[in-house]
Amino acid sequence: MSKFLLVGLGNIGAEYEGTRHNIGFELADAWAAKHEGMFTAERLAHVARTKWKGKIVICIKPTTYMNLSGKAVKYWMDKENVSMENVLVMVDELALPLSKIRLRPGGSAAGHNGLKSIEEVLQTTEYPRLRFGIGNDYPRGMQVEFVLGRWTETERPLVKVKIGKCVELMESFVTTGIERTMSLYNKLVVSL
Repeated sequence: MSKFLLVGLGNIGAEYEGTRHNIGFELADAWAAKHEGMFTAERLAHVARTKWKGKIVICIKPTTYMNLSGKAVKYWMDKENVSMENVLVMVDELALPLSKIRLRPGGSAAGHNGLKSIEEVLQTTEYPRLRFGIGNDYPRGMQVEFVLGRWTETERPLVKVKIGKCVELMESFVTTGIERTMSLYNKLVVSL
């Protein structure tokens, strides 16, 4: 039975809950909720084991903080013997508007510290990643505050719809692979 590893990036702690930078955790939570997975605290991550269409899907939320995410990804890939193409890393993306999601088989970290850490540890930029657009509607010099800020009341309903679309994307990734899933979701514009 093939195994998949879904990695939601974020930071642990109440002060980070519900922030744009923690959308990876929210996506992992949404997967687990839909597929009856329960997170337990294990080595370097909170882990939920689920099944989907005959596949084993391990969902993790690293407890290493964003900048050391690579440690947790490598540990769980090795522990569960998951191949690189069956890993999906889920992150926030400033360069995409809130209405968009982007699935890629590889690429640059684009300044994202979680992706930088994964690249350093895995020694490659070629691993699947789901970029969740958060937009870039912030005053000059306020990027950190924006990324670490919480969704606004007007953004939240769209974020909720988009999280649902991302869970569908993850299901497609697990069952039909990255190429087909990219063709289905990369042009999608999410709206209310």
